[in-house]
Amino acid sequence: MTLVPYEPWNAVRKFRNDVDWLFNHSSLGRLDVDGSRGASARWVPAVDITEENGQYVLRADVPGVDAKDIDITVENDTLTIKGERTAESKDEQDGYKRIERVSGSFYRRFSLPDVADDERISAKSNNGVLEVTIPKQEKVQPRRIKVAA
Repeated sequence: MTLVPYEPWNAVRKFRNDVDWLFNHSSLGRLDVDGSRGASARWVPAVDITEENGQYVLRADVPGVDAKDIDITVENDTLTIKGERTAESKDEQDGYKRIERVSGSFYRRFSLPDVADDERISAKSNNGVLEVTIPKQEKVQPRRIKVAA
């Protein structure tokens, strides 16, 4: 007969892992585009953020997305990028056996630093790369205030 050590926390650990899996693999634990619980975006574009020449530059891979299908907003020091890549209908008679390119909506949110000048943010799209330029605020020069007698 083999003795097996009894660990009472194994059942609790397994339950927690099952709950974590449920929230990670269902729509229950995700927030929708409008912040409500529900289905999440089907794909998320990869983003690079760099700091260069007094500004931040955000570059997002959005191949196949027209500029008119991208919505960028700034509210409460939060930059929101959302859009949609439309699906192309493909018939098997065209020779397609498998379609892996994801279509549907995407949604990304970024907190802006205090030095960001959200009034001068600009964006452009070129060759499937969205580039959002976020200038830094110009430094305010200190001034001397004369005290009246």
